[in-house]
Amino acid sequence: MGEATQRPAVRHATVSADQAGQRLDNFLIGSLEGVPRSLVYRLVRTGQVRVNGRRAKPMKKLQTGDQVRIPPVDTRRSGQPSIPLGLIEDIRARILYQDDDLLVVDKPSGIALHGGSGLKFGLIDVLERIREGLKPVHRLDRPTSGVVVFAASRQASVALQEAFTTRAVDKRYLALLSGNLSQAQMPIDAPLKKIRDGSGQHRVIVAEDGQEARTVFRVLEALPGYSYVEAVIETGRTHQIRAHAAHIGHPIAGDERYNPQSGPDRLDRLFLHAHYLHLPWPEERVFDAPLPEALGSVLDHLRQMSPS
Repeated sequence: MGEATQRPAVRHATVSADQAGQRLDNFLIGSLEGVPRSLVYRLVRTGQVRVNGRRAKPMKKLQTGDQVRIPPVDTRRSGQPSIPLGLIEDIRARILYQDDDLLVVDKPSGIALHGGSGLKFGLIDVLERIREGLKPVHRLDRPTSGVVVFAASRQASVALQEAFTTRAVDKRYLALLSGNLSQAQMPIDAPLKKIRDGSGQHRVIVAEDGQEARTVFRVLEALPGYSYVEAVIETGRTHQIRAHAAHIGHPIAGDERYNPQSGPDRLDRLFLHAHYLHLPWPEERVFDAPLPEALGSVLDHLRQMSPS
């Protein structure tokens, strides 16, 4: 009996009306209790999960009546990745807020939201050691630091995903752009498209047949060879700020994918930090993550180079 519990047969689940609109990855996590999110993504990526008999992406929005093939999965806790205790404690100290509905954390640079693609674990795997049942409702790139929100209840997951989808969330980032912007405030309204370049690496470029994307760069401080800005995004496309910054000829400092130039001294990461997030649910709330000390020291170094 124990073996049957750990290794169930293939299941075919029907999406109910109250599950409609839920993302495939979140649907699977709810169906595969105890399975690491990284494994869920691996199952989808390798085609073991099917929606109406076809492959699907983790972000696919499910509809009422959809048939989801769920493969047999070993749900034993021993299958979870090994995570350093020091990292778990570091992430615990970075929790900005939590209650019965959500958890907000200041994500460090260098850790992806999910495992997979050569990564043994992601931020969600670390948080599962602290609190089970969390689901991310938006995402940050691996090299980007800052505020990330996780839903801790079904109600929160639905409400927060709706808020992000309808652009009811105010998201602001701090970034260091190469060169000096010609305007104090520069709106960029340029559609973005995902491609794979000659080296096989995924990139995002401005293209007429891309998805709508709008970013506003506001200069906070002009520095020698750089502009310290706040970026407000009205849409949430992959690599949006990075791609828009590169498009206008002012790529983000430390961006190995979109910026061929070397960054300023003391910078060893992407200078992009999600510092402000305003949520409308369950009530109006603002979460703020201060600029990391490592990025602040880069600004101080550039300021010292400025003419008095």
